[in-house]
Amino acid sequence: MTLSVRDAEERNRFEAWVDDRMAGFAEYLRSDNLVVYPHTVVEPDFEGQGVGGALARAALDDARARNLPVLATCPFIKAWMIRHPEYMDLAYENHSRVSD
Repeated sequence: MTLSVRDAEERNRFEAWVDDRMAGFAEYLRSDNLVVYPHTVVEPDFEGQGVGGALARAALDDARARNLPVLATCPFIKAWMIRHPEYMDLAYENHSRVSD
């Protein structure tokens, strides 16, 4: 099994491919100052095989590379960030505080 994740910008989502089959995707809404991840899908045949984690990691690494805070409205992405605290610095809540 060869898993790859790519940014399908024309569809506003990251896609996970296993060999020649699409295994899942993570949708995004990206602006110049924020990225929102509203929805992630893993096809039933690929559940429990690390596809969701690969999508989350690729999406969050992309946000980091673009220096964009992340609003994870997708429960999976939000939970993945909590389980991987090295990504919590990307959370929108950590960037939206008003300073005095």
